[in-house]
Amino acid sequence: MSGAGLAYADRVQENTSTSGTGTLTLGGAATGYQSFATAFPSPVGGSCDVCYGITDAGGDWEVGIGTYTSSGDTLARNIVLSSSNSNALVSFSGTGQVVWVDAPAKFYCDRGMTIAFTMRMVPQ
Repeated sequence: MSGAGLAYADRVQENTSTSGTGTLTLGGAATGYQSFATAFPSPVGGSCDVCYGITDAGGDWEVGIGTYTSSGDTLARNIVLSSSNSNALVSFSGTGQVVWVDAPAKFYCDRGMTIAFTMRMVPQ
């Protein structure tokens, strides 16, 4: 991971035909969306960490934290938060995958509890 914190952007979605469980090579923005390269044109050190979602035509899916690298237009899948593969990396077939910048529900739940504990307003 890049260590610079998470980067966020709206309406970022790309196609990919990468197979397996490794780093994704991004294949261009889906119609009506911007590419990762457009959303993150000059990340510090050439890379930035993003929350991502990916799905394929067969219904397999994954949500996680990855590192976008601008030089190769790739997304490394570093941490899986949830997936259709028992919350582990999904081995995609290389056909019909779409990957996007996501805002995982886990982050909202965890942050809400952090705020509650900080304010000593923990639900009973």
